[in-house]
Amino acid sequence: MMKQTFSFKPARLALFIAAALGMMTHVVNARDEFNPELLEVDNPGAGKTDLSAFEAGSQAPGTYHVDIVLDEQLMDTRDVDFKGTTDTNGETVLQPCLTLEQLKAWGVKTELFPSLAASGQCVDLAAIPKASADFQFATQRLVISVPQAALVPQARGYVPPEQWDEGINAVMLNYSASGSNNWQRGNNGGSDNSQYANLRPGVNIGPWRLRNYTTWNRDTNGQDKWDTVYTYAQRDVIPLKAQFTAGDSNAPSDIFDSMPFRGAQLASDDDMLPDSLKGYAPVVRGIARTNAQVIIRQNGYQIYQSYVAPGAFEITDMYPTGGAGDLDVTIKEADGSEQHFTVAFASLPVLQREGRFKYALTGGQYRSYDSSVDKTPFGQLTGIYGLSYGVTIYGGVQESSKYQSLASGIGKNLGDFGAFSVDVTQAWSTPKDEIKTSGQSWRARYSKNILDTGTNFAIAGYRYSTSGYYGMQEVLDSYSNNGGVIDRRRNRMELTVSQTLGQDLGSLMLSAVREDYWNSERTMQSYSAGYSNSWRGMNYGLTYTYSKNGSATGNGDQTYYDKDQQLAVNISIPLEKFLPQSWANYSMNASKENGTTHTVGVSGMAMENNALNWNVQQGYGTDDVGYTGSMNADYKGTYGEMTAGYGYDKNSDRVNYGIQGGILAHEDGITFSQPLGETNVLIKAPGAKGVDIQNQTGAKTDWRGYTTVSNLTVYRKNDVALRTDSLPDDVELDLTNKAVIPTRGAVVRADYIASVGMRVLMTITQANGQPVPFGAIATLEGQKTNGFIIGDNGQVYLSGLQQSGRMNIKWGESSQQNCSLSFHLPEQSKGVAMLNEQCQ
Repeated sequence: MMKQTFSFKPARLALFIAAALGMMTHVVNARDEFNPELLEVDNPGAGKTDLSAFEAGSQAPGTYHVDIVLDEQLMDTRDVDFKGTTDTNGETVLQPCLTLEQLKAWGVKTELFPSLAASGQCVDLAAIPKASADFQFATQRLVISVPQAALVPQARGYVPPEQWDEGINAVMLNYSASGSNNWQRGNNGGSDNSQYANLRPGVNIGPWRLRNYTTWNRDTNGQDKWDTVYTYAQRDVIPLKAQFTAGDSNAPSDIFDSMPFRGAQLASDDDMLPDSLKGYAPVVRGIARTNAQVIIRQNGYQIYQSYVAPGAFEITDMYPTGGAGDLDVTIKEADGSEQHFTVAFASLPVLQREGRFKYALTGGQYRSYDSSVDKTPFGQLTGIYGLSYGVTIYGGVQESSKYQSLASGIGKNLGDFGAFSVDVTQAWSTPKDEIKTSGQSWRARYSKNILDTGTNFAIAGYRYSTSGYYGMQEVLDSYSNNGGVIDRRRNRMELTVSQTLGQDLGSLMLSAVREDYWNSERTMQSYSAGYSNSWRGMNYGLTYTYSKNGSATGNGDQTYYDKDQQLAVNISIPLEKFLPQSWANYSMNASKENGTTHTVGVSGMAMENNALNWNVQQGYGTDDVGYTGSMNADYKGTYGEMTAGYGYDKNSDRVNYGIQGGILAHEDGITFSQPLGETNVLIKAPGAKGVDIQNQTGAKTDWRGYTTVSNLTVYRKNDVALRTDSLPDDVELDLTNKAVIPTRGAVVRADYIASVGMRVLMTITQANGQPVPFGAIATLEGQKTNGFIIGDNGQVYLSGLQQSGRMNIKWGESSQQNCSLSFHLPEQSKGVAMLNEQCQ
């Protein structure tokens, strides 16, 4: 077998240079043509090659995968059939074959131009005055220009509902399990352990989504407890831009406080609107003194559990619960003491665009975490409507046998001064074993993002309630066997603000919640302030917290105060020059009630695609804390995520562990993956195993070529890309990027066609011994692949070839000349095989 190379003989090279100079000096208005006979110099037996389709920069007709841009907006990405036509200059150009339905979906007023469809299946764009289509082959973009008068006015970011994908039928399961084992030191040494798990199964059938959230917890005494956070069925109601939910859910918190219920709800879904027409999820921050366990509850349900090292921490990965209600955060320290604080989960000022009506209709039974509370039926209706001049009006009604209320309010967009809303709720309440009472609750909310100064008021709210006011949930909770006194809120203040200090000066963060009560001297308070910045790759920050939420008792005779103040300092320095992808860390935590702890450590990322995160820390604390230390690792792989850690202090040793992932059953089998999100993509690339997914740490296609992607935005175009640098040697993909537009909760499928087989550089000669002419098209029998263009000296690069096969080759004017050949490839697993074949 001889090695083939691409080369030009001197005579042919001279002709190419002359042709190039001729084209550079050609008269502007003349048409440039390339004489294909130049390719046949010193090779007269090759035959005349038909290159008319490639003249004047044009391309061959056929099907191309293109981005479709209309009115400077990306409307779609799809396969489009292009046909060759002759323009006014007599040149051959490609024009797309588009349907009437496609133009209508992209916002063209097709009803105004009856002659659009006169030419059959492909519309005639010339029927729209001044309309045109430009196929930009180099970027694979089809740019369509249509006069503004012929387009339906659409908000920027709008995606037509016709393009939304409800996904495939599927059964899924998200699972997460974690636990810890603790060994006490000293004469009274013992051991205890705890475990926590949550299961989130689901079923998708057409537009319907069935979901469940179940948790399991085993405490240090070995007591097991199962809880069902929710079970519901949900689907889109696209004409109403709403979601219909039947089962367990939470009423919205725009006007009234959120209410957990079991029943049915029809509520507007703002995500169905364009981004430019849409009107908050909290980040939990805290400071741990030791190797601690963090537990987060909402409406009484435990929704999150994790383990953190000493120092300031942020939790941003909570699974959404679909409802509202303040978050109760417990930090359980290694010595048994506990910190408690509250994170506000409140809504922004109630504002809507002009003409937008947002509503929610809810009916069912009150669903309390406490099973002894009566399941009282209730109904709720809320509505928000946007008027002109930036004004919004809203109101609502709540009704049950034990409680009735009416609410009304107004909001205003103040432009440069932000936005605010004020409202009042009048309630009539009948708590258990008490007489009927009435009262009012007044509330004001404000938000503003000041770009010029870098100030962002995410929430600034205040509420005052009279002595006779109760919320519905407070009243319904009183109807239980446990009894108890209702804490009636008097004042509540909440604030979250961030401030950028300018270039290289860092940023400030402040959050606060304060609440007091009519019938109790207890005051709930949580305050936090922080500063962060970076310098030459070094990150540093300062955090202060104050909390007052009740009392907690630790081990032995030690009693811990119901309030505390803490100060945390953290510094992170990159070690790139010594250890790639790693950082040295220092933190100091000073507690008014529990002394000071200093910690130093090293953290980093390792393995392909930074799949492994690790850290090692060593610390020392005052107030009899002594030495502390910890080691932790988190690995994200194709089939799930695993965590493990070890920590110690003078009183105990602890090992914590966890695993989480997703299982998806679909018509092509079962796929194990990293944790599934609310909405997911199933990647289907049969034969392309071990391929990395763009922007998905540690995720690869499994042994069959399947995996999932979960970081999606619903009702929006999402690009899902495979990384070509991770493709196996015997795999090539026609396309590595797919665009999907999922509805809420959908599992959409992204199909990739993988050419699995050998790569070959084949030199093909004719029966007369001459090379097959330049520009000939070779196709493989029985394979759905595009044709391969044969280059100089009869050479062609082929991919995805099986061990043997048959090839057809065509050339000449209108492809009238042809031949075929059978081939058998040598045994070769890697690289590109070199082969000589004769075409008969």
